Amino acid sequence: MMTTGRRVPAASWWRVLGPVVVAALIGVVLAWILRDTSGFPWVAVARVVADGAGATVIGLAALPRLNDRLDVAWRPLAALAGLWFVAEFTVLVCEAAEIVGVPVRRLSATDFTTFLGHLSGGQIGIAILFCTGAIACYSAMAFRRPDSASPDLVLVFAAVALSLRPITGHMSQQMFGSVLAALHALAAACWLGLLLAMALVVRSRGDWAATLPRYSAFAAPLVGVVALTGLINGLGHLDGLPALLTTGYGRILLAKSAVLCALIALGWWWRRSWVHRAADHRVTAESSLRNATIEVVVMAVALGLAATLAVTA
Repeated sequence: MMTTGRRVPAASWWRVLGPVVVAALIGVVLAWILRDTSGFPWVAVARVVADGAGATVIGLAALPRLNDRLDVAWRPLAALAGLWFVAEFTVLVCEAAEIVGVPVRRLSATDFTTFLGHLSGGQIGIAILFCTGAIACYSAMAFRRPDSASPDLVLVFAAVALSLRPITGHMSQQMFGSVLAALHALAAACWLGLLLAMALVVRSRGDWAATLPRYSAFAAPLVGVVALTGLINGLGHLDGLPALLTTGYGRILLAKSAVLCALIALGWWWRRSWVHRAADHRVTAESSLRNATIEVVVMAVALGLAATLAVTA
């Protein structure tokens, strides 16, 4: 595999990641306001960090499939996988505290161990921790020996980790619910993760010209899967259409749908004003980076809404 030979400075990464993190937290706060409950959903913060890190891991590992001149950025991938592991562990602690009915600070080691060993949510969490830990360790070793490393292993473990929690949620009680939930999570992660990885890694006009049109071709069906499975999953959780306005879950679902519609409109506009011009080398790398950052920031708001929706009854 060829490489661009250019290492992106950490400061450039934070120019992208900073706004994305802020936007995701804004999405959580907005969902909390719409949910209209007294307690702030701290578990949603941990979950949005986990989902965002997981999506970025998938994007960084899959990026060379869009442009074979790009190598996998193993060092940041290992760091993000480590963050993913920590966030998933935090989600587990919060879920255990909720099951026991105590604040997180009062959760005992005995209750947490019982949750992990005897309840399905805890056992699923252990499997997720194994997958994310394996990705972090493998990526750390791959950084030292990149020539013998394969991103395919990362993609497999990441896909399993992202699918495990959705398939055990409320949709698992409906016919094909688990499949739809897993497809929704994976499609959303690929849609966000690939574009975020491009914003983090791609820095030349030529690489944008080679990578962006291929991403755009993948993004269209991914958006369709996200929209369709999200609609089915959301309506399956509601007790009638009036619940869209009378319940916190319904209001968050409406907000998430509105952001998704905005993203679809933005994607349509980008295809007309950005993608084709970038493919013809008529857009600067700085402009492409700015456009990609704008879109992933809006996606991050939807991610924050989705993370809170997932922990809302």
